[in-house]
Amino acid sequence: MQNTQKITRAFHVISATRLRRAQQQAEASRPYAEKMYEVLGTTSRRAQEYRHPFLEQREGRRAVMILVTTDRGLCGALNVNSIRAATRRMNEDYSDHPRFVTIGRKGRDFLRRFGRDVIADTSGLGDRIHVSEILPAVTVALDEYREGRCDAVLLSYARFVSTLRQEPEVRRLVPVDLGEMEQAAEQTPGADYYYEPEPEDVMDALLPRYVESQVYQAVLENKASEFAARMVAMKNATDAAGDLIDSLTLTANKVRQATITAELMEIVGGAEALRASS
Repeated sequence: MQNTQKITRAFHVISATRLRRAQQQAEASRPYAEKMYEVLGTTSRRAQEYRHPFLEQREGRRAVMILVTTDRGLCGALNVNSIRAATRRMNEDYSDHPRFVTIGRKGRDFLRRFGRDVIADTSGLGDRIHVSEILPAVTVALDEYREGRCDAVLLSYARFVSTLRQEPEVRRLVPVDLGEMEQAAEQTPGADYYYEPEPEDVMDALLPRYVESQVYQAVLENKASEFAARMVAMKNATDAAGDLIDSLTLTANKVRQATITAELMEIVGGAEALRASS
């Protein structure tokens, strides 16, 4: 049990170190995502009549879910919560042949075990993730939408709130809702943009990049959530191992004390018996 406590304590320290790096990487990518959000909002106001395929609202119940999970366990209920939220959303709103694109081994293995249709997978990502590592999986999901085989592309991941709080989040990526972007652009003071080429060409280039950046940001958030959840789980495991060691030590001491007392009583009883016989 003491060896187990040493292992869990080492996992706790490692997770705390990796969590700081994951937080830094997630924070470093936020300015890019925020600026793209702003540019899309201002561009859409200039191109009111433009209709990109990613803006087309479809009425069907077919969807592809990009499910982001971890490659390893020992992180509490993090993956279970994300998988449960994703499957519930698909069953409620997109029950017509749901399909999944997985980023992370845990989600892939779970879905395949229960016979779900996994059309693409990306696993084995390291601590320092580059956007190029997730592009193949995102491209598969977007191609399904472009070719009319689904009516929406969704994203499920664990959003990092704090070290003690990670929330499963499911949201729609495609079709893109530009309403919130336009409102945010109107409320945010800033410089006016001159476009070369035309705003429509800018949106053609930015919309796929926007979806990719959202998935990339979700993967970084999920990575930070993984280390935070594992750090807390290993801290709880270390404390539980310590409590168990204390309890077992106390029990062992009581048993040893009772054994010694019984042996002493036998010795005293034997001595009394010898004295009485003599």
